[in-house]
Amino acid sequence: MAPPPSLPSDRADPDGSLRLRSRAAPDSAPAAADGDRRESGAVAGEQQQGLLWYRASAPAHRRVRESPLSSEAIFRQSYAGLLNLCIVVLIAVNSRLIIENLMKYGLLIRSGFWFSTRSLGDWPLLMCCLTLPIFLFAALTAEKLVQRGLISEHVVILLHIIITTSVIVYPVVVILKCDSAVLSGFVLMFLASITWLKLVSYAHTNYDIRILSKSIEKGVAQGTSIDPENIKGPTFKRLVYFMLAPTLCYQPSYPRTAYIRKGWVIRQLIKCLVFTGLMGFIIEQYINPIVKNSKHPLKGNFLNAIERVLKLSMPTLYVWLCMFYCFFHLWLNILAELLCFGDREFYKDWWNAKTVEEYWRMWNMPVHKWIIRHIYFPCIRHGLSKGVAILISFLVSAVFHELCIAVPCHIFKFWAFIGIMFQIPLVFLTKYLQDKFNNAMVGNMIFWFFFSILGQPMCVLLYYHDVMNRQAQTNR
Repeated sequence: MAPPPSLPSDRADPDGSLRLRSRAAPDSAPAAADGDRRESGAVAGEQQQGLLWYRASAPAHRRVRESPLSSEAIFRQSYAGLLNLCIVVLIAVNSRLIIENLMKYGLLIRSGFWFSTRSLGDWPLLMCCLTLPIFLFAALTAEKLVQRGLISEHVVILLHIIITTSVIVYPVVVILKCDSAVLSGFVLMFLASITWLKLVSYAHTNYDIRILSKSIEKGVAQGTSIDPENIKGPTFKRLVYFMLAPTLCYQPSYPRTAYIRKGWVIRQLIKCLVFTGLMGFIIEQYINPIVKNSKHPLKGNFLNAIERVLKLSMPTLYVWLCMFYCFFHLWLNILAELLCFGDREFYKDWWNAKTVEEYWRMWNMPVHKWIIRHIYFPCIRHGLSKGVAILISFLVSAVFHELCIAVPCHIFKFWAFIGIMFQIPLVFLTKYLQDKFNNAMVGNMIFWFFFSILGQPMCVLLYYHDVMNRQAQTNR
């Protein structure tokens, strides 16, 4: 209902100046008297109109309206208060569960499974990590040689294939030869995978810059809008900045910010430490006891496996959300701030993803941009169909997920590979159900169920029991 009009008798004239003026000048000119009467009449009319809103005979229902929670109006409302309520309830419920767990089991934090003191003396892994920059200088040397015309394009392509392959094979061999802790091996494989992705982008981009520069020299590329800053040759400074920057896509120049906010960086570092500690607490206090008291999901009772998966779903979801916030929001923004890196779209609103395909396009923007730039569109340009290009993109992602998990665990059961490739039929399933029900929320709920409630806990159980079985066989 529209608000009632204001009552101007007390608000527009609080000091009663109209009444005083009419009384103080009874013998004024007729024109002034007429003006006062018209003004007094207008005030009285507005006052009467305003009072009509408060009469019992005034209509209370004036137009057709929907309830705020009805399907026709639900997306036009703000639910900030309900979101705050959910956050308060979530904090209260989980606080009670944490206190109950501590009272029942005590503090269960240990570090032997993830990190041990012997890992500090694990020199092969440490030396492997410290020698990874050698491959960067090798890639820069190859680019300098081809830039000066000392080697041909075919030779530099072969050199880049050897360099990028060695970046992955070298850490894999070192980890498999050394019985290191799981976390140490994962960190090394994670760094090696990032280095591989960056070197591939470095080689591919410089190759395309050389082709584009030759086209400009011949006059073929005239008329196209080309920024001269983005077709410059490779230098040591540009390579070092690219390797440190929070991006996987190389380009000679990036959008930059003007200065570093030191206080902001300190606050983000504190948040990063807090959420990292929270992840460790959830893993040691909740996830480890649950998986210890479970059987192998593919070898035990089916109902027992389902119960363990559902019980494990909430702590793994919390750990995954904390990991996302720590890495993609806090850490990458800290790196960007320290390097004055301007483009900080490290993720989009993936939590609103209507399909699995949409989720993969939004949750990890550095990897998504790399795949689009160096796999998807090159496949399209070479005549492959869109479906084949998507299949190859998922295949590359599945291989690296398997390497980053299976190699540190010394287990090659291809659970991570299967989990990523299983996303392909889920892409079509979520699209089909979304079109059938004509509701975007259906696809979003399916995504959350398969990815967070079922997929991640199942992978944790599978790899944990396989690691435990391997360690038991090794100790015999």
